[in-house]
Amino acid sequence: MAASINRVVLVGNLTRDPELRNTPSGMAVCSLRIAVNTRRKDQASGQWVEKPNYFDITVWGQQGENCAQYLSKGRPVGVDGRLEWREWEAQDGSKRQAVEVVADSVQFLGGRGEGEGAPAGGQYVPAGATAQRDDFSPSVDDDIPF
Repeated sequence: MAASINRVVLVGNLTRDPELRNTPSGMAVCSLRIAVNTRRKDQASGQWVEKPNYFDITVWGQQGENCAQYLSKGRPVGVDGRLEWREWEAQDGSKRQAVEVVADSVQFLGGRGEGEGAPAGGQYVPAGATAQRDDFSPSVDDDIPF
């Protein structure tokens, strides 16, 4: 049997400010919406055009709290996560469904000056946010002899 893989990597800009709420048990959950452009050639004109795709992102726990505190509309982010399909019944009795991305990690990209109302500054990782080191960057502890 072949292995199943459910992995999504997106880089885009927030289309609205993050929305933070808590579950009845007190777990933080943050909702993000990002736009990711796809470049396509227009059939009629032959010109390359950008077509936006919109994705709903759910971020749980401390990482969700960090997103709500430090991100704002317009900020570029990188999201690594998985697709999750859910189904529910609306108030009018109709069945609804949606596909969302459940984030395993959210990278804050760009500078503080990117996005609405953010102060100017360089690239940063906010205090309290967990910065993830990619596996290809050397760490201070590496003692590779070559």
